[in-house]
Amino acid sequence: MATKHEQILEYIETLPVGEKISVRRIAKELQVSEGTAYRAIKEAETQRLVSTIERVGTIRIERKKKENIERLTYAEIVNIVDGQVLGGRAGLHKSLTKFVIGAMQLEDMMRYTEAGNLLIVGNRLKAHEYALRAGAAVLVTGGFDATDAVKRLADEYELPVISTSYDTFTVATMINRAIYDQLIKKEILLIEDILIPLENTHLLFEKDPISRYRELNKETTHGGFPIIDQTGKLVGIITSRDVIGHTDEETVEKVMTRDPITVSLQTSVASAGHRMIWEGIDLMPVTDDHGKLKGVISRQDVLKAIQTAQRQPQQGETIDDIIKSQLRLQQSEKLVLEFRVSPQMTNSYGSVSYGAYTTILVEAATTALKTKNRRDSALENMSVYYLQPVQLDSTLLVKPVILHISRKSAKVDVEVVFDNKIVGKALLTFQLLDR
Repeated sequence: MATKHEQILEYIETLPVGEKISVRRIAKELQVSEGTAYRAIKEAETQRLVSTIERVGTIRIERKKKENIERLTYAEIVNIVDGQVLGGRAGLHKSLTKFVIGAMQLEDMMRYTEAGNLLIVGNRLKAHEYALRAGAAVLVTGGFDATDAVKRLADEYELPVISTSYDTFTVATMINRAIYDQLIKKEILLIEDILIPLENTHLLFEKDPISRYRELNKETTHGGFPIIDQTGKLVGIITSRDVIGHTDEETVEKVMTRDPITVSLQTSVASAGHRMIWEGIDLMPVTDDHGKLKGVISRQDVLKAIQTAQRQPQQGETIDDIIKSQLRLQQSEKLVLEFRVSPQMTNSYGSVSYGAYTTILVEAATTALKTKNRRDSALENMSVYYLQPVQLDSTLLVKPVILHISRKSAKVDVEVVFDNKIVGKALLTFQLLDR
């Protein structure tokens, strides 16, 4: 039976998009405490089912698919720009396809403004009205108000008119940044992207006999299976090692490994892969916040996903991506990388920051491992020695040398040179990810 928390989330999913939600209403309709209702609404916000806006409340929004994550709802725009909704609250759940900056003559402005757009403009009162009639929402910058006629029109067309105290340039930058951040999120592979779902997962119940394990093992050739109770909660995991020396009649609960290592749907694939290699396991159950089994992942699936992701083009750059893009391979007998310290990579004293410095070291060591055809690795430990501060605009030579490499691990020494002097050294240990 589903818990009260799960029942509330299921109820929220059934609500029509645009519906207003409150803690008091949920508590009353589902006969739960307000505390339980509040926690469930917060979870729904994390799952992007609802959006909470100051002075408006919590509304049900359309859950965006991952491939459409760069499309924002008007409700999210209100939160990004600290806006106030002047009219058209009923349309806050709608998504915008693009935003238009109104910095031109009215007729030219309308030529670019279409249904589903967001017009960002100051106190151009006619532009507010024309945009709404064209099917676009309006974001009024500079803290200006809209006329009562425009507010009534917004309510009639269910298109939000939002006011913000920020100027047009700042607002455009903030929205662009939000879309850019979501593009980066889109590229990060999560367990929900690769898991074998529950309906396709081979599993056992805690009261099943060991003979059932052996049947599944023969049928699927898999070595391990998750074990659940009658409510669907994960209680253990069983592998071929657990059943050695036990008879077919014994139940799996007597030999299973209890409290197995699990991951959630929102865990990154890289993190799960690292954990599987570290713990030496080939199968990991995926559970929700209440311990219910949602599926499984295998080591092979994780490694395949990581390799596929490495071949995908980048749409949004993280700080690590920017640093890596500035590393240049020098043409020489030994492996040498060149790096120029740019202003973004420095600390408040004008020397290279610790974060940028360690990223350079890790990327150089990883590059060295790739020359040995060891494409997939996870950093386990790093000892860094800062011998001399490195100033802005310095060009560094980074020299990685593999000291030891085995089937499961590698040690790499990295030397950082500036002006023919060693300014830093590091010793890095990696786990090597094998199938």
